[in-house]
Amino acid sequence: MTAVRVQRVWKYFGDFPALRDVNFDVPPGGCLALLGRNGAGKTTLLRILAGLSTPSQGSVELLGHTARSAEARARIGIIGHGIAVYDELSALENLRLFARLYALENPDQAAEQWLERTNLARVKNAAVREFSRGMRQRLAVARAFLHSPALLLLDEPFTSLDDKAIALLQSLLDDALKRGTTVIMSTHQLREAMELSTHVALLVRGQLAHTGPRPAEMLSDPTWLYRTYGEA
Repeated sequence: MTAVRVQRVWKYFGDFPALRDVNFDVPPGGCLALLGRNGAGKTTLLRILAGLSTPSQGSVELLGHTARSAEARARIGIIGHGIAVYDELSALENLRLFARLYALENPDQAAEQWLERTNLARVKNAAVREFSRGMRQRLAVARAFLHSPALLLLDEPFTSLDDKAIALLQSLLDDALKRGTTVIMSTHQLREAMELSTHVALLVRGQLAHTGPRPAEMLSDPTWLYRTYGEA
């Protein structure tokens, strides 16, 4: 059984192939670290997985459904480059809104709980436009975890977080993985990713140079994969 299956995925922008024949599976409860230099195709692939873009060729299956299906989208949590929260609403109003969109039983309770867990409770009534980048990123983390998703798709989730917030996100991800959540994360912060990942995939110019269980060498030397596959 697989939680995520990517089969023969290509993505063209005009004549340029941003992704070329990408294939991999992620088991339920696995954590895949999606690695590669800037421009390798990581964000393009994550957008396809999130149902925000369609592949030019190939197919993606998430949790037994197609990536763009309502069934898959309802069970996915996303943290992307765009923070995707509403600046004119307060932190509490943002999470309340998303909790209602996810049809949670008690939206107010869920919103309050995740503001507490992400250390934003003291500013819950402040407009998000007044937040620092790091605070906005923590709110995006709360939004992604709010509905206990079965699959988390994270694009550079540690960006703009201070050391305490990074430790918090690692703890939240560790808890989610222990509950059986599947995680795919793109990141340049390799040490944090290697502590969580069970699998790795290295994209080089839109192609998978390597995919499989996380090599033991990467715990002590996170750059091992890059060096081994010619991307040092």
